[in-house]
Amino acid sequence: MQRIRVLVVDDHRIFAESLAAALAAEQDVDVAAAGSAPAALRNLERAAAEGRRFDVLLADAELAAVAPLAAVPPQPSAAQQGAPRAASSAGIALVSGLRTSHPYLRTVVLAERDDPRHAAAALQAGASGWVAKDCSLSRLLAVIRGVLRDETHLPPALLTGVLRELTAARKHRSESERLVESLTPREREVLRCMVAGLGRKAVAERLFLSPHTVRTHMQNVLGKLGVHSTLAAVALARRAGVGPAEVEAATATATAAPAPVGAG
Repeated sequence: MQRIRVLVVDDHRIFAESLAAALAAEQDVDVAAAGSAPAALRNLERAAAEGRRFDVLLADAELAAVAPLAAVPPQPSAAQQGAPRAASSAGIALVSGLRTSHPYLRTVVLAERDDPRHAAAALQAGASGWVAKDCSLSRLLAVIRGVLRDETHLPPALLTGVLRELTAARKHRSESERLVESLTPREREVLRCMVAGLGRKAVAERLFLSPHTVRTHMQNVLGKLGVHSTLAAVALARRAGVGPAEVEAATATATAAPAPVGAG
């Protein structure tokens, strides 16, 4: 019998352990529980190292960020990616990071309430399903088995709202792409450096330009994108799919705080 390995992540320990116990009663399910995102990461890494990796992760939508998710690669925020705007949570951040670090893992978000905006953000982050915490055990098992068949599961009542949120996200992305296309090739290079977190001096050194010229390019970028700050420009660039310029780790660390665009 092919056994399904499930990891439940919820900072309400009693809920996590109760759900794990209920799932463990199934003959084909092996389950473990974790009380935080960092604990979940430790479980995942240990299981992978031992050759018994988890198949499905059930993550609380409102998981608290109790510690830095060091093992999860930094991910653009929902606003930066063009995803539906939603309150941040370590649960969705965990889902987003695991899409890169554990691409084989299927994730399902467990929610106290149905929220189209949060559900859409979870799907954008890479979740395969959104399930109410008070759903029946049989329903949850059907979702677990379904996501392993590459199905996406949402409560029927959420479908219209989630589609509306995803459509709005695509519209924002297309508008951002149009604005980025208005930039010159040099301005796009400068924008990619801004996305990488480089300040004016570091951009000048990288592109062999004077700081004054870089300042002019940055001001032009802000003007063409219709924004008033570097952070807003970076968010718009992320929505348009603009990635960061490749920089040496030491350089990126040393220059991660960009100089204000109007500073002398």
